[in-house]
This record gives sequence, C-alpha cells and structure tokens, in this order.
Amino acid sequence: MNHFSSFADGAPWFAGWGTLALINAGLAQGKNRSGLLWFLLSLPFGPLATLVLVLLPKQRAKMF
Repeated sequence: MNHFSSFADGAPWFAGWGTLALINAGLAQGKNRSGLLWFLLSLPFGPLATLVLVLLPKQRAKMF
C-alpha cells in the first residue's frame, strides 16, 4: 500500500509537467515551429523550454 501512496504524491507534478509540455507544443506551432519537437524537449527541460520558446522570434512560413 505504501508504493501507491508515494506514486499518488508525485501525480500532480507529472500532470503539471505534461500539461506544460502540451502548452509548449501549441506555442511552438503558433510560431511555425515543430510542435512534436518542442513537446519532446519540454519533457526533460520544462519551464526552460518555455522561456526559450517565448524569446524565439516567429519563423517565416515556407513557400514550398
């Protein structure tokens, strides 16, 4: 029973980190960048990836 309680204590942390990764993916797509790449980068780097995304300029759309 003790194993389940220790997992439940960390559950909000994982939910928050995963939500941040989804937000970063949407933010990246809004700046014409790869949402999947930024989602994956956000999993280990979290708020640092958000800061980088906010500071990066929007990419120009490609012609072809």
